[in-house]
Amino acid sequence: MSDAIVTGTDATFDAEVLKSDLPSLVDFWAPWCGPCQMIAPLVEEIAESHKGKLKVVKMNVDENVQTPQTYGVMAIPTLILFKGGQPQEKVVGFESKAKLLDRIAKHL
Repeated sequence: MSDAIVTGTDATFDAEVLKSDLPSLVDFWAPWCGPCQMIAPLVEEIAESHKGKLKVVKMNVDENVQTPQTYGVMAIPTLILFKGGQPQEKVVGFESKAKLLDRIAKHL
């Protein structure tokens, strides 16, 4: 995994995402999820190309159940963009890199 990506947990979510100075894109995923594996390289590319402008956090839903429940994550992959501690955009399922960048750009 890229060094531009932070591994998030229920315990670190508040500090890493809600109190972040940067907008944060949280990727809720699981190792057994095929579409999660498909979107992972796109998320890594976005993390690399937006270093310093966007924090990217990956959260394994099998290991962390509290945060996904709090934000209504019912299917994976789900990407939620947080800004100022509030969810701004939610993407459920696989989307192209171009579509993801369009959704993210308006919050940066």
